[in-house]
Amino acid sequence: MFGRRPEGIRVVKGIDPITRVVPYIMTERADAQCYCTQFADAEIIQAYCRKKRAEGMRLSQMSVIIAAYIRTVAHMPELNRFVIGKTVYARTELCVSFAMTKIRGKNDFLETTVKIYFDPRDTIYEIAEKIESTIEKNRVVSNQNNTDKVANTLLSIPGLMTIGVGFLKFLDRFGLMPRAIIDASPFHTSMFITNVASIKLNTLHHHLYNFGSTTVFLGLGNKVTKFKLDRDGKLTAKKYYPIAVVTDERVAPGAIYGMAFQYMDKYLKNPELLEQPIDPEELRFDYKAEYSCKK
Repeated sequence: MFGRRPEGIRVVKGIDPITRVVPYIMTERADAQCYCTQFADAEIIQAYCRKKRAEGMRLSQMSVIIAAYIRTVAHMPELNRFVIGKTVYARTELCVSFAMTKIRGKNDFLETTVKIYFDPRDTIYEIAEKIESTIEKNRVVSNQNNTDKVANTLLSIPGLMTIGVGFLKFLDRFGLMPRAIIDASPFHTSMFITNVASIKLNTLHHHLYNFGSTTVFLGLGNKVTKFKLDRDGKLTAKKYYPIAVVTDERVAPGAIYGMAFQYMDKYLKNPELLEQPIDPEELRFDYKAEYSCKK
């Protein structure tokens, strides 16, 4: 309460005065949104996925991108901070949320949202297994996760949703939100990702939610072709996955974000590096915010 939260620790060291002041100027997450687009080499990622599938491993392009992001946070824990009530917190867990469909018929779909917890030491194999097992479990229409159950409860009585959400926002503002609600909420997450390419859409810069604590939103779109001239004047074409990035600028200076996405680019160009745990000497945590995830 009042600066204490079950999923985060107030950042009191290693943060410059300007970063401390910014949440007072931009009080809502939507005020502080910054947009950019990163491009991942589609040929490298596709070739890596084909290689792993030939070895008997189910691996998707989205799994590679999520794994690259998890490893990036292991280097740059500042990305795992969040702001609530003008206060910057270091998150004491690492999780990713995304929406997925439940298929009832040829043209009949339901949508649900899932949140998966990771360890910064996870390899791409562990990350992919968690993603695939979560998708398989939630694809069954009859299965309801905690997010579905909370939503259905609030919708069960007319007017309860409006009152309930307002009350939850109040609790969240003062650090009184029950741990069970935070665990069920896909909006209290390190990163939210949407794969609109799976439904044949182009890149989408998705807004950050004011409710919850999401600091980064990634949107994966249809592959695009980029052309460039080589030194001999020959025009070459290359396929890329555009990754629409929306961030909350209040948690860290722009230089931190710049370094972070250099790490992510490194791992997307060399996904084999994700097969081994991060070097312990390179693993970083925020001050007093070390965490792990049950294997």
